[in-house]
Amino acid sequence: MKTVSRDMLLAYLALSAGLIAIGFSAIFVSQAGVPGTVASFYRMAIPTVILAAPAIKRLRERKWYGPPLRWAVFGGLLFALDLAFWASGVVLSGATIPTLLANTAPVWVGLGALLFFREELPRKFWLGLAIALLGTALVLGLESFGAMSFDLGALLGLIAGFFYAAYFLITQIGRKSLDVLSYFWVSGVTATAALFIFNLLFNQPMWGFTPKTYFNLLALGLISQGVGVLAINYVQGLLPATIVSTTLLGQPVVTALLAGPLLGEKLLPVQIVGGAAVMLGVYIVHHSRTGNR
Repeated sequence: MKTVSRDMLLAYLALSAGLIAIGFSAIFVSQAGVPGTVASFYRMAIPTVILAAPAIKRLRERKWYGPPLRWAVFGGLLFALDLAFWASGVVLSGATIPTLLANTAPVWVGLGALLFFREELPRKFWLGLAIALLGTALVLGLESFGAMSFDLGALLGLIAGFFYAAYFLITQIGRKSLDVLSYFWVSGVTATAALFIFNLLFNQPMWGFTPKTYFNLLALGLISQGVGVLAINYVQGLLPATIVSTTLLGQPVVTALLAGPLLGEKLLPVQIVGGAAVMLGVYIVHHSRTGNR
C-alpha cells in the first residue's frame, strides 16, 4: 500500500513538473521568432541528441527490438503530426482558435478510452472535462471563441487535437512494454525525422538564426521537451491517458501566468476566472477516476 502511495505521489509530482515545463513552450516559441514547425523540430531534436547514448545503451541492454518499439515509433509520428498541424493552423488563423480546437484532445482521448480500452468513465469525468474546456476557452479568449469561423486554420487545429489524443492513447499502450527513456527517445527520433522532412518539403529556414533564437530553441528542447514531455511520458506509465490529457489543459493557464512577468502581458479578470475553472475541472476529473481507490 505504501509503495502504491509513493508511486502515485511521484506521478503527481512529475505531472505537475511536466505541466509547468510545457507551459514555458509558448514563451520560448514566441521569443525564438521562427516558424512553428522549425521550433518543433529543434524541440524534438535537442533532447533526442543529448539522450542518444544512454537511450541506445538501455535499448541494447533490454534487447528492445521489433513489436515493443512500434508503439514508440507510431507515437512519435502522431506527436510530429500534432505539432505540424497545430503550427500550420496558427500561421493561417492566428494562435487562439487553432490552439483552442487542439485542446479538445481530452474529449477524443475519453472517447478512445471508452471504445478501445473499455474504460468506464463516470458522468463526473465528463462534467469536469466540460468545465476545464470552458476554462481553457476563457483563458485563450472567449470573445474569439464566440466569433470564430471554421476556416482552414481552425480545421488544422482540430485535426491536431485528434493526433494529440491518439498520441496519448498510443503512449498509454507503449509505456506498458517500454521504460520511459526508451519510449521517449524512440518516439523523439521518429518525430525529429518527420519534422525535418516536413520543413524541407515546405522550404522552411532551418539554421542561420540569431543567438537569441538559438538560446530559446535550446531552452524549448531542454525544458519543455526534455523535462516536460519526459515527465509526462513517465506519468503515462502510472496514470490513464484521460487524466493526463485533461490535466494538460492547464498548460494555457501556466503560459498566461508566465506571460505576465516574462512578456509583460497583463492577465485579464476573465482569464483568472478561466484558470480557476480549469483547475476545478481538472480536480473533478481526477476525483472521478481516483476518488474510489
